Amino acid sequence: MELKVVRIEKPDVVNLILGQAHFIKTVEDLHEALVNAVPGAKFGLAFCESSGPALVRWSGTDPELTDLAKRNALALACGHAFVILMRDMFPINVLNAVKMVPEVCRVFCATANPVQVIVAETEGGRGILGVVDGTSTKGVEGERDQEERKAFLRRIGYKLG
Repeated sequence: MELKVVRIEKPDVVNLILGQAHFIKTVEDLHEALVNAVPGAKFGLAFCESSGPALVRWSGTDPELTDLAKRNALALACGHAFVILMRDMFPINVLNAVKMVPEVCRVFCATANPVQVIVAETEGGRGILGVVDGTSTKGVEGERDQEERKAFLRRIGYKLG
C-alpha cells in the first residue's frame, strides 16, 4: 500500500463537500438535491465511478466549478468519491440534502478551507482514508473570541440580531 496526499484545487471563496457514494446515479441525484435545496445554486460536481469504464461522471450549473470538480475528482481517482464545489452558498445550506441522497455513504468534509485528502493506493485501486481540513488548532477561544464569533454569525445572517 502506498499513501498519497492529494490537495483539492479551488479558489478560497469556493466551498467544498467531499464524500463517498455507491452508484452511478449519484451524479443526477446530487444535482437534483442541490438545486432543490438552493434555487439558483451555483455548483459543479464530479463522481469517481469505480467499475465498468471507471470514468469521472459530472454535472453542474457553473461551468468553471464543474471543470474544477472534474479535475479534482480525476486527481483523487478514488472509488465512488464525489466532489461538490459551490459558489455563493454554503455547505450548511445543502449538507442535509446531500446526506439524504440514498447513494451517499459518508461525507468526509464540508468546508471553504484548504483541503488535503489522504489517499491509500493498492493493487486494487485507490480509496480515501481521511482529510486534512484547514490548519491545526492554535488554542482555546477566550471571551473576546466568543463575542467575535457570535457577532460574525449575526453579521452573515445565521443568527438573529
